[in-house]
Amino acid sequence: MRARYLLVVATFLISLLLYIDRACISAAKGPVVDAFFGGLSEEEQNKLFGWILSIFTLGYALGQTPSGIFADKYGPRRVLTVVIAAWSVLTALTGACWNYVSMLVTRFLFGVGEAGAFPGLARATFSWFPVSERGLVTGINFSASRLGGAAAFPLMVGLIEWLGWRGAFYTLGAVGVVMAVLWHLFFRDDPLEHGGVSEAEKQHIASHRQQAAAGESSKLPFGKIIASANMRRTMAQYFCSNFTFFFCLGWLFTHVKDTYGLTSGEASWLAAMPLLGGAAGNWFSGWLVDRLYAKGKHVASRRAPAMIGFALAACGLLLSVHMETAVGAVALLTVAIFGADMTLSPSWSFCVDIGGRHAGAVSGTMNMAGNLGAFATTLAFPYLQSWFGSTLPFFYIGATLNVLAVFLWMGMRPTESLVREAHTTT
Repeated sequence: MRARYLLVVATFLISLLLYIDRACISAAKGPVVDAFFGGLSEEEQNKLFGWILSIFTLGYALGQTPSGIFADKYGPRRVLTVVIAAWSVLTALTGACWNYVSMLVTRFLFGVGEAGAFPGLARATFSWFPVSERGLVTGINFSASRLGGAAAFPLMVGLIEWLGWRGAFYTLGAVGVVMAVLWHLFFRDDPLEHGGVSEAEKQHIASHRQQAAAGESSKLPFGKIIASANMRRTMAQYFCSNFTFFFCLGWLFTHVKDTYGLTSGEASWLAAMPLLGGAAGNWFSGWLVDRLYAKGKHVASRRAPAMIGFALAACGLLLSVHMETAVGAVALLTVAIFGADMTLSPSWSFCVDIGGRHAGAVSGTMNMAGNLGAFATTLAFPYLQSWFGSTLPFFYIGATLNVLAVFLWMGMRPTESLVREAHTTT
């Protein structure tokens, strides 16, 4: 088997564990709430738990650009080793929290710890994969994150029943530390330096991967990144995408359970369905990105999958709120998440297109904006429900953001190097 295909398996597993560790806090909501503020009303509990969810996304957002810069400078081997180990230790420490404040601090640091994962993977993709394979590789990696999120709900419910909520976090943390060690032992930043890569594959990768643009070895300051109108559109559309997706990751389990009077077990399986839809959206979009690119349609290979995805997300969100059954609502939310996740492969491929050797910093900056969207959704859902006495305003806002993103993609230009643009405007 070609070495780069084994790398896809490794990055798939990293992404899978990343989202199991991220989503498990939602499945543990019941025992966490009982442990720290069980005597409060349900409305107050939801608001406080909303901060546990959102403080993670804030730390995750703030850590994106710095970790992306580190991945570009020090390489994904060292950076991802540290990142995987750090988030795994903090997963275990979540189980050791003794009060609400310690939980907030731990989850914030957990977000910072996870921040370098996808920028590091983007930098590895730049070095290891031909441009023609970039879309599908990115789609496979993000599909793993959705499968991890889906698995987290029933897995965590089972682990909590067996080990208690604290023991469940300890177990997941230990698995991650092992994975960090394995990554450091077997991965190399450049496939040309890896003893397990055949000479034929080395030649294939070297001749078909993206080449550095003129002047690309120079530094690309954060100010130059966000000065680009192309980059600002990229950030804004990713904010919209994450606003939709992180509802699924953070609040769907609670929403389905409370709205339709389900047990935790019933809600866990239904809440997994949209995430499976997200995995399918990643696979389909990754295939479509590469298919269009192979036909010579570089711009369309980025724009079309993303615009179709955002349109589906808007329709799914709007229609879901008019369903009278949990199955009907979840089916339409699955359409919404399928669409939202269709935007990931073109978004991250776009960042590598315009960022080149600075793909870590550029993708990290986009992901920073996206996770500000995640921060917004984790707080918007409980607070809007409290203010309006209904979940409808939240879903209407989410649909509006998806429509806005369709128009943003119309102006995005994947053929324009951010490095060249920065030097032109200097």
